[in-house]
Amino acid sequence: MSERFASGNLGDIIRIADVATDGAYVDMASEPPAGRVAALPELATAVAALAGGFAGRFARGTRVAILARNGLAFTQSYLALMQAGLVAVPLSWRMPADTIAFMLSDAACKAVLCDAEFAHLLPDGLPRIDLAGDDFAALGRAAPIAPVVPEAGEECEILYTSGSTGRPKGVALDHHGQMWALKRFLAASGDAMERTIIVAPAYHMNGLFFTTVALALGWRAYSLPGFDPRGFLELAAQERCTMLSGIPTMFAMMARESDLIERLDFSSVKSVLIGSAPLTQPLIVRVKDIFPHAEVRNSYGTTECGPAMFGPHPGGLPRPPLALGFPYPDVEWRLEDGSESEGRLVTRTPAVFARYLNLPDVTASRLSDGWYDTGDIVRRDSDGFFHFVGRADDMFVCGGENIYPGEVEKLIERHPAVLQAAVLPASDPIKGAIPIAFVVAAEGAQCDPEDVKRFTLEHGPAYAHPRAVVLLDALPVGGTHKVDRKALEPLAENAARKLGRG
Repeated sequence: MSERFASGNLGDIIRIADVATDGAYVDMASEPPAGRVAALPELATAVAALAGGFAGRFARGTRVAILARNGLAFTQSYLALMQAGLVAVPLSWRMPADTIAFMLSDAACKAVLCDAEFAHLLPDGLPRIDLAGDDFAALGRAAPIAPVVPEAGEECEILYTSGSTGRPKGVALDHHGQMWALKRFLAASGDAMERTIIVAPAYHMNGLFFTTVALALGWRAYSLPGFDPRGFLELAAQERCTMLSGIPTMFAMMARESDLIERLDFSSVKSVLIGSAPLTQPLIVRVKDIFPHAEVRNSYGTTECGPAMFGPHPGGLPRPPLALGFPYPDVEWRLEDGSESEGRLVTRTPAVFARYLNLPDVTASRLSDGWYDTGDIVRRDSDGFFHFVGRADDMFVCGGENIYPGEVEKLIERHPAVLQAAVLPASDPIKGAIPIAFVVAAEGAQCDPEDVKRFTLEHGPAYAHPRAVVLLDALPVGGTHKVDRKALEPLAENAARKLGRG
């Protein structure tokens, strides 16, 4: 493994030696219905040539944005920019034009590689390269170059947070830290040649990291330009996929496709990795119902501290169903504002980010001497496994009691008629804030809001029970398929007003 990563460049992770004949990157957005298949040696050659084109066009360290859907052009560009010693800045095309303009300016990008369909979102005057155009094709015909060997601390990418608490923040990441995270994950992954689907958007840490894992291990990876639950399930069955990943909302949406689940064969799926948002036991059960032969694992990571923090227990102990795992070697951690077994997770690893761009005060509030305050409340059990409790920022006080929405959501989703739940606070003149629950019914179930309220009172603390339960056909989701809690805030306030409480 060490020889394959000798350059230390994150763009140089495509496995060439000992690749199984099945190893490939399959762009399902191209040449339907089979997709554009790029064998990994072919992809490696194309990336090296494109890196040569980029190196001839831009000075080392130049920041270049990518505004495109998942696919071959995105992946080639992402890897080639880093191989050329440039800084890749993937941006969400789901953002409005003014936010995209802000991110481009904030990162001081000198050019944008884009899909033509998103060109209208770009500000005037910034050079753009159409990923399906002649200029991009010419760059890809340059003489191949060897990957640049990065200096200590040299940036490889800038990823933007979702902006759920304000404008997106640019997270500066370097080659060394991201390579450390990749190696840690690969060492725990084994040598099985998996067949998998990449559907998380590649402008997000989840999608990017999973892409690098698949390429580094020589897997056959099917890249989808967007998520559709029926299309995902059909592809997983048709291509006999063995390993799947995604976030809880995606799998909750799949669980509603009962007709496909009944007739398709998912016996090939041996593992399912779920991350980027809190996971509940009822959802694990539903995922196991879809993929009965799969081990379902919870995953944890952030843009700022990387995707490789927790893995298997060094003593070989089985991981509890909802556990995040046991800290990898070289992961330092401590729990603050709590007890020895529960508190706010603060961590230091080689993958921790260097800074938020142009935000020194915000950086100082979250980062000190390499220690990053995740803002996540976690619990450590007697075997050393970590469990997610909730976001410190999401916690609210109801009548003097601290309530973590994630804990209430886990409780509600234990109700047999509930598929998904989201809990938000609404202002209350007496209690300060009260919990309001938004619920999606399980497939074919009749969900009674009053019964859900009784269930939470019977099985949880009375102060945390939702004062109102609002039924929805689906929870709103944002660009990374996480629940869009901001979209629910006015609905929560309206529900409280209907109770005469708001």
